[in-house]
Amino acid sequence: MNVLVIGGGGREHALVKTLSRSKHTKNIHAVPGNSSMTKYAAVHSGIQDSDIEYIVELTKQENISWAVVGPEAPLNAGVADALEAAGVKVFGPRKLEAQLESSKAFAKDIMLKYGIPTAEYQAFTNLIDASDYVKEQGAPIVIKKDGLAAGKGVAVAMTETEALDALKEMFAEGENNPVVIEEFLEGEEFSLMVLVNGEYTLPFDIVAQDHKRAFDGDTGPNTGGMGAYAPVTHIGEDVIEEAINNIVKPMATAMVREGLDYFGVMYLGAIITKDGVKTIEFNARFGDPEAQVLLGLLESDFIDVLEAVRKKEPYKLEFSTDSMLGVILASNGYPQAYEKGASVIIPQKLEDAVFNSGLKHVQDDRYETAGGRVMLVTGRGSTLEEAKQIAYKNTEQIEFNNESLFYRNDIGERGV
Repeated sequence: MNVLVIGGGGREHALVKTLSRSKHTKNIHAVPGNSSMTKYAAVHSGIQDSDIEYIVELTKQENISWAVVGPEAPLNAGVADALEAAGVKVFGPRKLEAQLESSKAFAKDIMLKYGIPTAEYQAFTNLIDASDYVKEQGAPIVIKKDGLAAGKGVAVAMTETEALDALKEMFAEGENNPVVIEEFLEGEEFSLMVLVNGEYTLPFDIVAQDHKRAFDGDTGPNTGGMGAYAPVTHIGEDVIEEAINNIVKPMATAMVREGLDYFGVMYLGAIITKDGVKTIEFNARFGDPEAQVLLGLLESDFIDVLEAVRKKEPYKLEFSTDSMLGVILASNGYPQAYEKGASVIIPQKLEDAVFNSGLKHVQDDRYETAGGRVMLVTGRGSTLEEAKQIAYKNTEQIEFNNESLFYRNDIGERGV
């Protein structure tokens, strides 16, 4: 069959590679894709992931059976609705259901209504009331933009001044969208990917751990993710079961009771607190960079998986017993302002270990930076320690100006 991947980053690079391993896949198309996907897919760089009309037309021209949507923005724009209406099987929630990610207030309201464990919160639409609430609650406290922010619209403020500054920044564009202010939760975080179709849930058997802060020691601003590894062996099965039974399944059921029909990935960002596992956030797609390591370890045929979820059939996901770890190389200045166009040389022997998040191919092994998060460099081994050593050894072989890119040196430290 012919399949389509929507998106052009590292997560979509991983999806293309995973679909290329399926015995059912004949041709893969990627919109807009990136230069690293051309090994596996026909890349349609002239179509953006927001060009829904053109995407639907492409599915007709190329006889697409399955479309898999990577990023959150096209989901929020309704690409799944349009593809579904065109008769394409699409893995990714419709616009209404994608509010689980696109509106933090929407997700919080459902969690409150159905008693799903999460941080206490209030939503505000003006700076004065929000600031008064922060002064009343004190710090540490968490400030979140209500809409999509590519993983960066969160401020974990350790002081009242930081919180008030974050509010001013988030309300700088006006007071049209709510800002959610949450209780600060202390504990260890993890990411759980669950494939959902209505009340049907198929959790991944292994979890990943992302590293959100920009710099070593979990310092600096929040980012879209600076690295990830899987499996997280020091987080026990009892914790995962608690997350599935107390959070994921109740949320899937709650969505159905609210008249919604969710079909796609339900990403749970969770935290282990002294009061049990609680929800940090839900996303409506695979995490990035978690997808790169989790899908790298997946041994099941991904088309078989999608068909089982579509038909709500029992299915046993198969994963390698290896560990995989990835390190993000990001443009200096990220997640704030950064420059593009810096030269990067990636040795050809590392091609399969690198996921392209924001690289433009020039020629041979030469690239230029074209985004904030530039690439995920991975390592794989029989243990996490081995995977980490290989990942950092691979990172050291990539040539770039030290003033143009940076990366964390402590990815996976908690698990080793």
